[in-house]
Amino acid sequence: MGNVAIIPARGGSKRISNKNIRQFMGKPIIAYSIEAALETRLFKHVIVSTDSSEIARISREYGAETPFVRPIELSDDFTGTDAVVLHALDWLMENQGDTIDYVCCIYATAPFIRPRDILRGNDLIRQHGAESAVSVTTFSYPIFRGMKINEGGRLEMFWPEHFSSRSQDLPKAYHDAGQFYWAEVNRYRQNKRFFSNDSLPVILPRYLVQDIDTPEDWSAAEILYRLQKNEKDLSGAD
Repeated sequence: MGNVAIIPARGGSKRISNKNIRQFMGKPIIAYSIEAALETRLFKHVIVSTDSSEIARISREYGAETPFVRPIELSDDFTGTDAVVLHALDWLMENQGDTIDYVCCIYATAPFIRPRDILRGNDLIRQHGAESAVSVTTFSYPIFRGMKINEGGRLEMFWPEHFSSRSQDLPKAYHDAGQFYWAEVNRYRQNKRFFSNDSLPVILPRYLVQDIDTPEDWSAAEILYRLQKNEKDLSGAD
């Protein structure tokens, strides 16, 4: 009985070459996710699911397991996270006979991930008997006052009824932080998705969240990381 962490990390990233193992502030970016998972001491296995021998080699150097090669049909641009995690769970149960209670999917490009947040997600899902727990953060601006550009090239509000609403009067909105998801394995294997109407939020501060899909995103993450490191160095914080 126990927990496993699954880190999806396929090769062949197109917008950022070798994204999952590219050097980020002194080490491969996937190392941050592996080390955070290991530091929690929650997991019987920390598995990297990859189709790349180079990603597998580097992952093992940082303490992860790579007991299988991800099938080619799960390694294209269109395969979702859930299919990859479900394959890894099935493999562990069938080939190692593991009984798994909870699974935590951790993204490979999450350099701001903290062990304490992973632990918080584990505590939440267990204490409340929820199906899943998802890392989220708040939008920096009220989405109910969002705008789009219409077919005529003019600005148009999505919700014009909120044109005069004060920001503080509108409900907070959250988005996926792109760090980790917890799920109770039996229900997850039935529903085949992390998000449901029984998902709990693990709320992260916005300064710990940076989507990394483009070279510009990568540069922004490095700047944010340096600022946080400098602040810690000046304060002497751990």
